[in-house]
Amino acid sequence: MLKLDFHPASRHFLQIPGPSPVPDRILRAMSYPTIDHRGPEFGELGLKVLDGIKKIFKTQQPVVIYPASGTGAWEAALSNTLSSGDHVLMFETGHFATLWKKMAENLGLKPEFLGLPGIEGWRRGVQSQMIEERLRADTQHSIKAVCVVHNETSTGITSDIAAVRRAIDAAGHPALLLVDTISGLACADYRHDEWGVDVTVSGSQKGLMLPPGISFNAISQKAIAASKQAKLPRSFWDWTDIVGMNKTGYWPYTPNTNLLYGAERSA
Repeated sequence: MLKLDFHPASRHFLQIPGPSPVPDRILRAMSYPTIDHRGPEFGELGLKVLDGIKKIFKTQQPVVIYPASGTGAWEAALSNTLSSGDHVLMFETGHFATLWKKMAENLGLKPEFLGLPGIEGWRRGVQSQMIEERLRADTQHSIKAVCVVHNETSTGITSDIAAVRRAIDAAGHPALLLVDTISGLACADYRHDEWGVDVTVSGSQKGLMLPPGISFNAISQKAIAASKQAKLPRSFWDWTDIVGMNKTGYWPYTPNTNLLYGAERSA
């Protein structure tokens, strides 16, 4: 048995970029008995969690919750909005931006990686003027999405997402805006609706101070419209049935009940 309760400081205490330490009140909530995820009590829990998480994203739009890590929510964001061979514009700000680009390649997309030369790209974050210039040059609108990391864990850089939205609008380009705020949500200011983000990706184990295991897609109406045309294969990640069942507080698969207890307390 792991001796996690026998540390010299009397308890195991995480001091890493993530996962974050989980407060006792959340651990206690997660210790409640697992209930029937098709019963009436669960529906009440689901509605409360879904309402609370919208406030954290600062959105009135649906927030999809997956029993998965943030990597799963990355894939959900891409697979629900894009088709094989689609051109996506991404910005290199560190390790996790690079991993998201690799995933896009693995899914059959064609990512284009913008960035400042050398180490400067890891010091200054997303350069919105570079995005605007590239989108202005894309007169055929072949770029279907712009993907950026809000808060890059590996470098500590927080980027100005509102400026990225202004750049897209200034270029008069219809590309979707997809944002990873896995280490930014509930730590730094984030405004899904006000900043015009189409899909926001996040996870449970950073600012929400939950254990790893649930992740999120906050989705705009434009993203939902794009999902009806997207052709990348998806089943588990598909928003359609999830959003439909979420209206009554349920999911189309077995959800992570005990983490949802913690999420209700965290939100």
